[in-house]
Amino acid sequence: MFTGIIETLGTVKKIEHEQSNIHYFIESSISPTLKIDQSVSHNGVCLTVVGIDGEVHQVTAIHETLEKSNLGKLKEGDIVNLERCVKTDGRLDGHIVQGHVDQTAICTAVEPQDGSVVYSFEYDPTLKNLTVEKGSITVNGISLTVVNSGKNNFSVAIIPYTLENTNLKTLEIGSTVNLEFDIIGKYVNKLLSLRD
Repeated sequence: MFTGIIETLGTVKKIEHEQSNIHYFIESSISPTLKIDQSVSHNGVCLTVVGIDGEVHQVTAIHETLEKSNLGKLKEGDIVNLERCVKTDGRLDGHIVQGHVDQTAICTAVEPQDGSVVYSFEYDPTLKNLTVEKGSITVNGISLTVVNSGKNNFSVAIIPYTLENTNLKTLEIGSTVNLEFDIIGKYVNKLLSLRD
């Protein structure tokens, strides 16, 4: 389990393809502290550490993960958001994040606004995921609050600290991001759909 509070940024140093899997080699400040079999969120995707070599750790994404996330679009040199799993003696500063991406979205607007930046996103509504105003959403693994919510779109306002310390600063109109919708909202949505 994660909180959506990004610990650090990592750089994709190397990508290797093996059948339908992709191995990513990520350089970061936390890589030397990781352990084999540890779960780490990469742009909101929970991946298992399978190798460590100094400042670089290795993770593998399977076909299903690549289909449901933006990991398949990563290139060498790209920046990824990293978060280690929650410690049981710590505070839950963001919200409950599983590291299971529900779907991707496209950035449709980037608008500076009185010291913050408002990002807008659009996603496929046929999967029946939803956002609510002032509710939680995870974008590329970042716990954020929805400021505008539509049937298949939403916006978030990003403070300068979050912009500086995550890969949101690299987004532009047309960029693909990973979404994990709020777990409580998903359960409520499921229960309501069972009543229909």
